[in-house]
Amino acid sequence: QVTLVESGVGLVQSGDSLRLSCAASGRTFSIYAMGWFRQAPGKERDFVAAITCSGGRTLYADSVKDRFTVSRDNAKNTMYLQMNSLKPEDTAVYYCAARRYGSSWFDYDYWGQGTQVTVSS
Repeated sequence: QVTLVESGVGLVQSGDSLRLSCAASGRTFSIYAMGWFRQAPGKERDFVAAITCSGGRTLYADSVKDRFTVSRDNAKNTMYLQMNSLKPEDTAVYYCAARRYGSSWFDYDYWGQGTQVTVSS
């Protein structure tokens, strides 16, 4: 069992940067593969980025590739999402997620409560 808490609520302007954090408590953080998802109003939750247990491999949605960077610090039980060149279409509630078993980049067992990111034009 792991509990995830996102932080980094932001109201920013187009072109700005913002870093989200996902702090994990519970079992050893390094055994979990992690991901970021987002859900815009009236839309389904979409995959944003993911990172393996060691941090050696990452995957990004095409819409954020080259703008967002996912990373983790296993010593601090924390995952990050650095978001640069933000656009109004990045406005959404952002969720972090954790998975211990399985190999899919897109399926997770544990979810945070979400944090709002709003990008104004």
